[in-house]
Amino acid sequence: MMITPEDIHVLYSQEDIQARIKSLAEEINNRYNGEDVFAICVLKGSVMFFTDLVKHLNMPLKMEFIRLSSYGSNYSSSGKVKAVNLSLPDINDKNVLIIEDIIDTGHTAKFLLDFIAHNFKTKSTVFCSLLNKRSKRVVDVDADFSGFVVEDKFLVGYGLDFEGYYRNIPYIGYVNV
Repeated sequence: MMITPEDIHVLYSQEDIQARIKSLAEEINNRYNGEDVFAICVLKGSVMFFTDLVKHLNMPLKMEFIRLSSYGSNYSSSGKVKAVNLSLPDINDKNVLIIEDIIDTGHTAKFLLDFIAHNFKTKSTVFCSLLNKRSKRVVDVDADFSGFVVEDKFLVGYGLDFEGYYRNIPYIGYVNV
């Protein structure tokens, strides 16, 4: 099935997203209270959220980028996480802030948290997700910070895609599948 722009219904407007990002940044700024942080962007889906969020963080910050995949061309998570690029610098004894677009089944979040825990001894590891789809959770993991708790809908826009398309939409929409 192909999705057309007419199939996409607005769930969160660009203004809704930006307002929530500012309040999330305030929560994160309070959490770190000026301490240095390594912010890790999980590509490709979270790049829009990541770039907007870090603009509002006021602590000394280093940015890193990794790439994981779990969707393929399906409407739901495959449950299998593929590490496309997990190269990270030495983050031992550092505050690590993982920034992700969505947690649904939890497989990707758990994979990444386990990878960091097994390979580094961080000062802290905190998970921030713009969207939290708790209704789809299979793995016992949750975000320390989340923007919106969402229903079980297929979402696109603002970094979320369907077969690589629609990441560039400035809002988050849903498609009835």
